[in-house]
Order: sequence, then structure tokens, then C-alpha cells
Amino acid sequence: MPNVECSVSVAAPARHVYTLAKDQERFPQFMPDVESVSVVERYPTHIVTRWKTLVEEAPIEWLEEDRFNDDGLRIDYNLIEGDLDRFEGAWTFEEHDGMTIVTLTVDYDFGVPTLAELIGPTLHKKVRENSEMMLAALKREAEAG
Repeated sequence: MPNVECSVSVAAPARHVYTLAKDQERFPQFMPDVESVSVVERYPTHIVTRWKTLVEEAPIEWLEEDRFNDDGLRIDYNLIEGDLDRFEGAWTFEEHDGMTIVTLTVDYDFGVPTLAELIGPTLHKKVRENSEMMLAALKREAEAG
């Protein structure tokens, strides 16, 4: 299964960056390709969200569950429904020498092997670019406030 892992160093406390990442409804305010994130269900330890994003100007929508580990500063997410068969991963937040290292992992699967062979490398590049964009936007937001 294809996997993307990206990291960024943020000059802000890990708890602050983690709290920003948990507030996903705010993502469209500072992440250019995220059109909307709406909470469908909210629980003390997790949420269900509906996402609308743009990839190469094409709209993509999905429903995901995000589980929060407040003590471990970790967010695990997984696809409930959407265009891919599998879309899951985690955000982790670790403090090192006054910086927070945020790592975003994404595991995904088309579910259609012939389609994956045709556009797999392009999709992998787009998943990486999108992950890097999200991390860069989170970094800017965390360091600004």
C-alpha cells in the first residue's frame, strides 16, 4: 500500500501545535487547498468530519474519523467513506530542543489496481504535496500566534 510521511519543525510548544491540529474546522482559514471541514459528530475522544478539498482544481470529498490521544499528542485518522478504498494515518507532535516536530503519515489505496498503475505516481506526488502544504500551513499558523 502506498505511504507518504512528511515532517516539519515548528517554533512553538507541542501542546499548542497539537491543539491547532485538533481544531480542523479552522483548517480552511489557513490551508489554501482545504475548502471546508465540518464536524458531523463530536465525542470526548474523537470526531467525525466531512472534508472538501481541491487537488489540481478537482474537488475531492470524504468522511473521516479522527481519534485524539491528548496525553500522547497524537491524532489518528481513517476514512469512513470517499473516493479511495483506504485513507488513514496519523499526526504526531514531539518536542525537541525547543522545537516541535510534526509528522504526518498517510496510507492510501485506490482499490483499483489498473488505475493505480496508470496514475499511481501522480497521485503519490499529489498526496505528498498536499501533506507538505498542510504541514507548512500549520507551521505558519502556530508560529504566528
